[in-house]
Amino acid sequence: MTNQPLLVIAAGGTGGHMFPAQALAEAMLAKGWRVKLSTDARGARYTGGFPEQVEIEQVASATFARGGLVNKAMVPFRILGGVLGAVLKLRKDKPTAVVGFGGYPTIPAMGAAWILGLPRMIHEQNGVLGRVNELFAKKVQAIACGTWPTELPEGVEGFHTGNPVRGVVLERAGAGYIPPGDYPMSILVIGGSQGARILSDVVPPAIDNLPSEMRRHIRVSHQARGEDFQRVAQFYADQGINADVQEFFTDIPERMSEAQLVISRSGASSVADISIIGRPSILVPYGAATADHQTANARGLADAGAAIVMPEALFEVDALSEQIKTVLLNSDGALQMSRAALSVGKPDATENLVAMVEALANGTLQKEQAE
Repeated sequence: MTNQPLLVIAAGGTGGHMFPAQALAEAMLAKGWRVKLSTDARGARYTGGFPEQVEIEQVASATFARGGLVNKAMVPFRILGGVLGAVLKLRKDKPTAVVGFGGYPTIPAMGAAWILGLPRMIHEQNGVLGRVNELFAKKVQAIACGTWPTELPEGVEGFHTGNPVRGVVLERAGAGYIPPGDYPMSILVIGGSQGARILSDVVPPAIDNLPSEMRRHIRVSHQARGEDFQRVAQFYADQGINADVQEFFTDIPERMSEAQLVISRSGASSVADISIIGRPSILVPYGAATADHQTANARGLADAGAAIVMPEALFEVDALSEQIKTVLLNSDGALQMSRAALSVGKPDATENLVAMVEALANGTLQKEQAE
């Protein structure tokens, strides 16, 4: 049907960008829209969970963050080529709205939408605008904010939508929490889409450091990078700790709903999942994150009393063991942490974002801050 409204979603090549993009795609298809996804080869790796009705277009884009001098010198030309290609595509497709989720692969579609004067908006997952979203902050009709408050340029206001989560996460929203006790307890260790070396270095010995009567009840699900996988799995096995170590978990919502404690980076998607399912957490913000945005992401859970935040500089074996004991030896406190996590979750984030897209499309989006 050619009379269906068309939404073009542009998203970069990480789970943090792609998971909320997927949630919006699912919802807009259910509303009778057609959906196209514009991303690059990295982003295409995350499209397995997208509904098959979504048309996926790989675009030419580039980043200054990788490659040598020659490669970096070519970046502006690659980006310009991508934008010009996107102008031709969007002029032909005539989308009703264009939504960018950040990352360099969003530049072609968002740049083309700006050039053509199409209705356009961005969604920022983190508490600080990413570089590309910052570039477009004053060139769009609206900014949807996943984390609140989000630091925005002067004169720019945001709509607090929350971070959309995938349907498989919403299915476990508010899943019943079994407080820690003298029975099997589960710890989930996740380090973002790529895993995190510091978690693989510190968490296994910290768990081994726990009192034996506690340790014998613990089972661990640990996501580790490919290069760390063997040594992490071997350590747990050598110490007799019940652990499932994988490079990538496809069932994180299920594992999270069964966990008494989550130890995680504070990427926007992880924080959103933790708050929707409602679990106590120990969060370790990525120290090299742009503008320290992972610390900003963790603030909501920490302020609510749902999470313990451990900066990388203080993330050491003995210190982590003490924090794990703080949670697992206090069943009432852990239960309160799980409830506090739910209190900051926004399970209606996808609905909020859908409403913004519809208002953007029909010209009724108000230039005011939405709480």
